[in-house]
Amino acid sequence: MSWRNPCYFLGLTTGTLEPAPWPYADLRQAAVQRLSVDMASNFSDRQIIEVRVAELAQLFNSLDPSPFTERDLDDKAAEYIVGWARELPRYAKLAIAIHLPAFEAKKAEERGLRLALRNYFQQRAEAEQRELNELFRNGRRYAAIGLPILVVCFMLSQIVRSRLGTGPLASTIAESFLLVGWVANWKPIETFLYDWWPLKRRRDLYRRLAAAEIVIEPTD
Repeated sequence: MSWRNPCYFLGLTTGTLEPAPWPYADLRQAAVQRLSVDMASNFSDRQIIEVRVAELAQLFNSLDPSPFTERDLDDKAAEYIVGWARELPRYAKLAIAIHLPAFEAKKAEERGLRLALRNYFQQRAEAEQRELNELFRNGRRYAAIGLPILVVCFMLSQIVRSRLGTGPLASTIAESFLLVGWVANWKPIETFLYDWWPLKRRRDLYRRLAAAEIVIEPTD
């Protein structure tokens, strides 16, 4: 189990993100002691994201009318979990430890907190996949427009060179046609070389979070 990361938590009363007091060695030691032997064995190969809240409701969007297991996370809670996960090694397995008062922890177990978290991150992963699919569809449309333009511009460039010779004017016109052709293809080139990477990385991150082990830890 890796405890190299400093522990942060959601404010118990305000719901804001606050850093744990420094130095955090005592907090790390206390956290290790709180974990049972079985838990330590089960998550020895995982990076643990710790979340501390005073109430279960702090984790979720209070305006979302959906059933509990289908609700969206609170924006700050989601940003906190995703931000911590983003800083961990890309291919590390994850675990999310939710620390709640004993009464709230029992309520979380009964209402299906684990399923709610997995559903939320799975939905985010599916949304990113849809964005990725749409990006590639647009990229193919861009290419369907840009490639014929490039061919036409190349042909016009060759016609100009054959009709006007190799003088400065002919070269300028011919090169201008080629420039227009390549500029028309910049968008598909940008799409297929660069734009898809951020979407893929977010999708993969959400998939890792959806597959994370979720532990509900009662606090004193």
